[in-house]
Amino acid sequence: MLAIICRWHQPKSDANFGQTFSTWGWQPNTYLMLPLLGPSDDMHAVGTVADELAKPWNYRYPYKFAAIGSRANNLAETSETASRFARSEADAYHSLKYFWSYASKETPPDWALHGTRDSATLDTFSVAAIQTRDPEFAQQSHELAVLIPTTGKRLKFNYWIQQGPAPLAYITPGLGTHKDSQVNLSLAELLYQDGFSVVTTSGSFHPDFMEHAATASLPGYPPVDSQDLLVSLTEIDRALAKEYPERLGKRALVGCSMGGFQALYLAAREKRADPAMVKFDRYVAIDTPVNLYHGIKNIDGFYDAPLAWPAEKRQALMDNAFHKAAKLAQIPRAFARDGLPFSATESKFLVALSFRLTLQNTIFSSQSRANMGVLKTPISKWRREQVYQEIFGFSFRNYFDRLVLPYYRARGVTAQDFVREVSLTNTTTALRTQQKVRVMVNQNDFLLGPGDLSWLQSTFGQSRLTVFPSGGHLGNLGSPPVQNAVLSSLKGLK
Repeated sequence: MLAIICRWHQPKSDANFGQTFSTWGWQPNTYLMLPLLGPSDDMHAVGTVADELAKPWNYRYPYKFAAIGSRANNLAETSETASRFARSEADAYHSLKYFWSYASKETPPDWALHGTRDSATLDTFSVAAIQTRDPEFAQQSHELAVLIPTTGKRLKFNYWIQQGPAPLAYITPGLGTHKDSQVNLSLAELLYQDGFSVVTTSGSFHPDFMEHAATASLPGYPPVDSQDLLVSLTEIDRALAKEYPERLGKRALVGCSMGGFQALYLAAREKRADPAMVKFDRYVAIDTPVNLYHGIKNIDGFYDAPLAWPAEKRQALMDNAFHKAAKLAQIPRAFARDGLPFSATESKFLVALSFRLTLQNTIFSSQSRANMGVLKTPISKWRREQVYQEIFGFSFRNYFDRLVLPYYRARGVTAQDFVREVSLTNTTTALRTQQKVRVMVNQNDFLLGPGDLSWLQSTFGQSRLTVFPSGGHLGNLGSPPVQNAVLSSLKGLK
């Protein structure tokens, strides 16, 4: 084929048939999820078939066998990645569709930077580049499910057990993070290689936890969410102690973001906990918010950042921001680079969008199980587009005001109770004397409100608090200084 092109004096091109069809004017309008191959659309699906038919090794021996081997390897890698994504995403189909609509565009985005940068949100982008060093680490885990007595359902968790006696670290992640997420896996690998046995769980806002371990229909009230987490960890601990009676040493609870908030919440109430619950020898909080209302106020403000753009240009500018993010996501570790081509408005909006997608899944899951009648659109797991559009109009403040507060008000919880419990400052005395706690935060974390850093410093002092000058929210979690700090926070347990 290449010889024919040269003979016709046509320039060599690396374009595939999907790109060629696009040049010819084919406009895709049907989203497809191809078995094993993942997301596509009608144009690219036909293009994929044409690409395969155009490969000469499909027609001549012995190249057929090379083609079969190559295809098998590609499918194995793709199916494993897709499988892990499907497990970790609450609605993988919808998320992939959203991403694919921009990643598959043939024309490049406008890469020019229009406006100033925002270091906090740009630093945060680096969390997308966090990966395990060993690509096989996830496959080395064991998965088990335990019966949660408060719900009567079984909750799955991952674990890695050392061959001999070792301390056990429980990793509880942020907001809607799944046990199979890269953040969870990278932390698990770090601790496992340092000699810890490790357990990963899903976050309290993830439907996996909500549907199997939560006693409330809606997450968001710390006393209930933290107690549900403690009950789950207790059942996991009992199951592992029964399976490995001679291998489990001291216990640590390592929480990121919302998981860090819950770790500190449990640490402050340790003396009041049921004696039958699992006991921890160390509580580690990484990039914890101090006041949840401060955090959601900032996220909601970021989501509204594009309102600063002229109305007639706003949608085009938002589309271009999506387009840039989707194209960069196709480049390995692109988000770990300095000088990302996003203005402050773009980076704030994109970070807030990731939180808003988590909220969307949280609301859909909760209202699918216990519809409070707030949503006007009928809820169907088979036809989600319309209800997703309505849910997407919910800010975090809307979520609390229209769903969480009314739900708990009907159960005797007042607005004053909420204001008190969503802030760790209510536990100052208990945390100041809790010597098992270690905290790591970034100075430019946008989830910290005015005075929060000062409160952390006065409560934990230099011996129990590590402050990094930058990193945004979890953006430096994969860096050596932060990972060394995590390991140092667990010294004395081995």
